[in-house]
Amino acid sequence: MQGLEILIKQGTLSRLEIINIVADPEPARERGVRSVPWIQIGPFVLEGAYSPGELKNWAEQASTPNGMAWYFDEQLKTGGLARVEQMVKDEPSRLKAIARLAADSDTAMQTRVGIAALLESIEGSGMAKMIVGDLAKITGHPDARVRADACHYLALTESADALSPLKACLDDDDEVVREIAVEAVEHLEHYLEQHSE
Repeated sequence: MQGLEILIKQGTLSRLEIINIVADPEPARERGVRSVPWIQIGPFVLEGAYSPGELKNWAEQASTPNGMAWYFDEQLKTGGLARVEQMVKDEPSRLKAIARLAADSDTAMQTRVGIAALLESIEGSGMAKMIVGDLAKITGHPDARVRADACHYLALTESADALSPLKACLDDDDEVVREIAVEAVEHLEHYLEQHSE
């Protein structure tokens, strides 16, 4: 609470609401709070103890274009896939942050695996179609690992528009990228065939 009060005094946060869940457990139930301390700064839910500096970083990131990507990265690295999935379902435009992570060659393997799991979990919803263009761009990334992941992710977008960039990767210089592109094309073509009207 002291760290959050400092952010209020500094003007980093506009308001602070503190709820004693012993005296009033209903707000915690409504929000699905399972442990305390539980903090929400903008769209970010933070569980556990955070230093004043960490709280300040989250508050500053809440309104930046990279903030959501940073948050999703932290969540996917620490087992927060369900939270990311719910946030994307609540606001599908947040998938743009996933594309941002996919394009960053420094994104950790745990996060990359989490991105695939997220896209698999929303397959059938049509939501991932909005990032086909973003993922298509990174099929030309200098890092072969990023290109390979882009192919895998494109296969999960349910979009016929993903076939062209995927087929271009069939001639990639990297053998692994070519192999994943073959699998991706097969997967997407099968999906489109099964779901054609």
